Amino acid sequence: MSPERLDSELLRTFLAVAEAGSVSGGAERILRSQSAASLQIKRLEGLLGTPVFERHARGVSLTATGEKLQPLAQQVADLLDTAIGDLRSDGLEGSLRIGVPDEFGEAVLPRIVARFARHHPRVELVVRCAFSADFPSALSQGELDLAVHAVETTPPASQILAREKTYWVGSRLHSVHEQDPLPVALFDRACWWRDRALQTLEAAGRRYCVVYTSESVTGVVAAIEAGVAVGLLGESSLRDGLQPLSPAEGFPRMPESLLVLEKGPGARSAAGRAMATTIVEAFARHAS
Repeated sequence: MSPERLDSELLRTFLAVAEAGSVSGGAERILRSQSAASLQIKRLEGLLGTPVFERHARGVSLTATGEKLQPLAQQVADLLDTAIGDLRSDGLEGSLRIGVPDEFGEAVLPRIVARFARHHPRVELVVRCAFSADFPSALSQGELDLAVHAVETTPPASQILAREKTYWVGSRLHSVHEQDPLPVALFDRACWWRDRALQTLEAAGRRYCVVYTSESVTGVVAAIEAGVAVGLLGESSLRDGLQPLSPAEGFPRMPESLLVLEKGPGARSAAGRAMATTIVEAFARHAS
C-alpha cells in the first residue's frame, strides 16, 4: 500500500490559518467554510502524526512542527502557482482597474502587481494608488473594478482584509498635543475618518483648529512628524517618530477601522476573480 501524500490544498489551508491566526480567519481567506478548513487541518495533522497548531481562546498558534512546515508549505504553494502561470496556454486577457490606499503603496502593492503579472501577463492593469475615500464612488461609477479601502461598517460585495486600531497620534519630539486650541491635521475631503475625528473632539469638549489638510496619509504623517499638528492614523501608519495619544492626555479612544476589498461589476470576470484572490493573499501575508 502506497503511503498517503500531502495534498497542496491541505498546505494552502494550513498557510491561510497560520497567517490569519485562527481557523475562521483562514477559512475566510481561502473562501471555505470554517468546518471545511477544520477538517483539512485535522487531516493534515493526521498525516503528519502530530499537531501543527496549538488551540487557545484567541485562535491558534504554530507548534514546533507547524513552524518547520510553514516555509516548506509556502515554497510548495509558490512553486505550484509559478508552474500554472508558466504552463498556462490560454491565459486570461483583458484589463482590470484596481484601487489601493496610498499607505500600502510600498508594502503591499508591489507584491500584488508582481504576483498577478507573473501568472496573468496578458491582463492589462490600471492601478490607482491614492486616498481611498474616493474609491467607493469610483466603483459605483464604473471607474474601478476592485478597490481596497477603510470603512467603519462593511459594505455589500466586500470582504474584510484586516481590522485595524486607530489612534490620535502626535510627534515624540514635540508637545503640540498640549496646545489649546489643538492644531489638527486631517484629510482634505469628506470621509468617515474626518467626520469621526471631529465628532470625538467635540464630544470630549476639546477646542481645536484644523491647520493642515492633505489628500494622502503620507501628507498627514508628515505634518504630525514635523510637530505642526496631531492627527488620526491607523496602526499600520505608526512609525518611530510618532506616538499614540491616550485618553489620560485628553484624546478619546477611537473606533476600529475595517480594511475591505470591495468589488464592482468588473470583478465578476475570471481576471477579476483572480485579482481578488491575489489581493486577499497579499494582505494576509502583510498582516502576518
